[in-house]
Amino acid sequence: MGNAQLHSIHVHPVKAFRGLAPREAVVEPWGLAGDRRWALIDDGGKVVTQRQQPRIALAAAELLPGGGVRLSAPGMEPLTVPVPRPVDTVPMQIFRDKVEAVPAEDPAVHAWCSAYLGADVRLVHMDDPATRRPVDPEYAREGETVSFADGYPLLVTTTASLDALNSLIAQGDHAAEGPLPMNRFRPNVVVSGTEAWAEDHWSRIAIGGVVLRVAKSCGRCVVTTTDQDSAERGKEPLLTLGRHRRLDGKLVFGQNLVPLSPGVIRLGDPVRVLE
Repeated sequence: MGNAQLHSIHVHPVKAFRGLAPREAVVEPWGLAGDRRWALIDDGGKVVTQRQQPRIALAAAELLPGGGVRLSAPGMEPLTVPVPRPVDTVPMQIFRDKVEAVPAEDPAVHAWCSAYLGADVRLVHMDDPATRRPVDPEYAREGETVSFADGYPLLVTTTASLDALNSLIAQGDHAAEGPLPMNRFRPNVVVSGTEAWAEDHWSRIAIGGVVLRVAKSCGRCVVTTTDQDSAERGKEPLLTLGRHRRLDGKLVFGQNLVPLSPGVIRLGDPVRVLE
């Protein structure tokens, strides 16, 4: 790990939309600043992601000063959405968690999102990530919270593990689908300069001066089979993960992280294993 460093940073302003790749990011207790503070919900309040709507992969969100977003998608005029005032909240279910979210104030925003997906959806914002949603209590420490990410504040992957996975895919029945890019896994931080699967053995790491603990391995879902440039689905990487990376019934790639100290991370920062 002597040469391990931060290879890339990824912020997803709207859950399931395309991510941004800044050169630096602020690490807050609930994740990277601006990451997944917005999400789509259906008419029953359930979160909508690429699992249900692969076309979300083609939508993008630019993060604006103050936390608003500028939305764009194929065939749609760009739309600017300011942060809504937390006057009215709506119940939202994000997997097993029930939280209160703040809907965008302009009905045109919900109409825009619904028109693009061809389904009745609303765009909502998390106004206070310090209190709205705890981390999974099975793996959390007291007071830890998360934004609209699947379950944990950050996800780390490594370039070496992706290379190893792509080598395995190349030996399989669906080799033509590979090699897969890292965006299939939608991480927040990508580390280079490690051995393949080294992250399986991390308990606590430092990226520059920011310390993070490893909560658990990341179980992967059908989103990883979705081409982020075409929204088309294939079979990989789940087939290969099923053969080579099955742990406790989950197909794993990457590790979920919880920050222990806030700070700023930058491309090229050294990455050290503390435990």
